[in-house]
Amino acid sequence: MAKINFGGTLEDVVTSEEFTLDMARKTLKNETVAVLGYGVQGPGQALNMKDNGIDVIIGQREGGASWEKAIADGFIPGQTLFPIEEAARRATIVKYLLSDAGQVSCWPAIKACLNPGDALYFSHGFGIVYKDQTHIIPPENVDVILVAPKGSGKTVRRNFLAGSGINSSFAVFQDYTGRAEERTKAIGIAIGSGYLFPTTFEKEVYSDLTGERGVLMGCLAGVMEAQYNLLRKHGHSPSEAFNETVEELTQSLIRLVAENGMDWMYGNCSTTAQRGALDWAPKFKKAVEPVFDELYQSVISGNETEIVLRVNSNPDYRKNLQKELDVIKNSEMWQAGVAVRSLRPENRT
Repeated sequence: MAKINFGGTLEDVVTSEEFTLDMARKTLKNETVAVLGYGVQGPGQALNMKDNGIDVIIGQREGGASWEKAIADGFIPGQTLFPIEEAARRATIVKYLLSDAGQVSCWPAIKACLNPGDALYFSHGFGIVYKDQTHIIPPENVDVILVAPKGSGKTVRRNFLAGSGINSSFAVFQDYTGRAEERTKAIGIAIGSGYLFPTTFEKEVYSDLTGERGVLMGCLAGVMEAQYNLLRKHGHSPSEAFNETVEELTQSLIRLVAENGMDWMYGNCSTTAQRGALDWAPKFKKAVEPVFDELYQSVISGNETEIVLRVNSNPDYRKNLQKELDVIKNSEMWQAGVAVRSLRPENRT
């Protein structure tokens, strides 16, 4: 692995120049990879591996929307698309990409399908780390590995098609064959990772659950709503409030951050914006630090996973989820967003 300096700390990373796609193909040439679940991560990872010449089959509940999506994506029932258990039996590497609640309910059946020397693959440490809640305890005669792309399944696919990639962490929980790390790196490269960095199952799930509830989704949504509502309260129009809160962030500033970092984004804004951001950033940091402390403790204690498993196992989960999502969708802020997006030049032609 290559040593890279991350802000003064040296870390090991694996790049596609170091562990090439040809090496990945050679490592996986006698393997059949079953992707169980064709919802969030499944499609992107499966299609990228397929395009990279890996022997991929899909395991999905027959007849549902995801089954039909797999067919639309080119997987053939009875050849490369099977019911979940059959796919698991056919595979040497079982990618367990069902929802966390789905993994819990299917685990006894999947465990019975594993053969000595198989690899059980996760893209999230949830099931293994919180085994007291999930009861997912792998047999001792299989490899247990993880590659966790740092983005949604749609981004995994989109970046791959664009010729880039999305960074992924990787970990080995159990090495039965002596080949677990090699298999893990090969899968990571085969799904199109920009680079791979090592972690553990524990660190992956702690950072992932914190990030989703924090900056990446929960905090972002909450802060956006707070600023939008403040501007509306003081008489600003929906268009002005949305543009100053969301559109400028997503269409301009965050792209500058992605390109060269926060300091570079500051450096390419007005001096008035620079001064205000530099003065107010510490105040926001101080305000949210206690919330992040509370969040992290809730994650490592298992409280967050207990909530997820309880709520997501409810028979009415999908219906109730849609109600919550519709509240967001139908709010003035995000209806303003629909209007703003429709007025982008590319959407008017």
